[in-house]
Amino acid sequence: MLFINNFRNNPVFSYFCLLQAIFMRLFFILPRVPYPTEKGDKLRAFHQIKQLSKHHEIILCALNDGDLHEDAIPVLKKYVKALHIIPIPKISIAFNLIKTLFSRKPLQVGYFYNKSSAAKVHKLINEYKPDHIFCQLIRVAEYVIGIPIPKTLDYQDVFSKGVERRIDTSPFYLKPFLRIEYNRLLRYEHDAFEAFDNKIIISAPDRDLIPHPRRGEIVVVANGVDTDFFKPTETQKDYDLVFTGNMGYPPNIKSAEFLVNEILPQVFPHKPGLNLLIAGANPHLRVMVLKSSQVNVSGWVPDMRDCYARARIFIAPMQIGTGLQNKLLEAMAMKIPCITSPLAFQALNARDGEDILVAQTPQEYAAHIMMLLNNPEKANEIAQNGYDFVHRNFNWETETEKINKLITKQ
Repeated sequence: MLFINNFRNNPVFSYFCLLQAIFMRLFFILPRVPYPTEKGDKLRAFHQIKQLSKHHEIILCALNDGDLHEDAIPVLKKYVKALHIIPIPKISIAFNLIKTLFSRKPLQVGYFYNKSSAAKVHKLINEYKPDHIFCQLIRVAEYVIGIPIPKTLDYQDVFSKGVERRIDTSPFYLKPFLRIEYNRLLRYEHDAFEAFDNKIIISAPDRDLIPHPRRGEIVVVANGVDTDFFKPTETQKDYDLVFTGNMGYPPNIKSAEFLVNEILPQVFPHKPGLNLLIAGANPHLRVMVLKSSQVNVSGWVPDMRDCYARARIFIAPMQIGTGLQNKLLEAMAMKIPCITSPLAFQALNARDGEDILVAQTPQEYAAHIMMLLNNPEKANEIAQNGYDFVHRNFNWETETEKINKLITKQ
């Protein structure tokens, strides 16, 4: 008995007990399969799962509305105890969107929700009996609202604000639908707040836009950068400018158009040979028509690092949308000088003119481009500062530990 008591008083035994006490079974429900990581929500979910799997058992339930990448299952199985992918057929999506039009719910929710999928999700929760449910985006919140298990919601972005910013620049026939969606999202983002024990979001500016009086309770969990993957690479500079992202996503489409139609005409008189690479999956027709002898639209690329490394300047002139731009973090981690808009800059909390350059008008963008191209020393200084800034402030392990503390209440 004395031996047992002494053993229990041993610091190693106490530490082991603590680890046992905070080990949990986490049920992740996502609107998309988080691999490959070509979209911001997939990138964020993938790294959060990867980090949390070091401390907890992960049950991953992901909806899927498209083709499944051949590497998705083997890659994800490295980090999860169980993986369940629930297909949502196109015909089901169309039917539910029509049905949602006559409800009070946002189309963002209706797109991803149906009763058949809900039954499967609830069956899995009953089977695995998780200690905690982690829900990414309000798009899938409907699946778990009301389930008496502690829950965390990752708002990630403020969808209502993103839709509001699109209203003025959209065709007249879309404006009524966008206004309806905006009001529904406002209401749903407010109500979802009450349905979850914990709430997280990608940045403080986004948190301040959540339509709830207690929005200050939302914990800011930024994205990180895999700095072992995105790192400086010496290669030939084939392009003066590069812009990357999912080119089927409205904010990226709008930015690409602004870049080619508004900014470049301000630069060409001074740099007639300047060229631009627009790289990223699913380029919309509006992006494809921007292609010319000086503008290359590449479409999907297997390794985005090549696109960053081959350009002298990374530019992200975001005009609409919300959240933290992963593309900026990746380019800065690769030591490429970056130019962006005030909208994208506000989520970074970087130093304008030192870590990154910020522009509002086409003339301001053109001036920054000319300065960086004509002054390699200044370009290298901003690139180095941006590189240091990302390494200091954006780390997946550090940011995901905030989630770990939330769900374990450490």
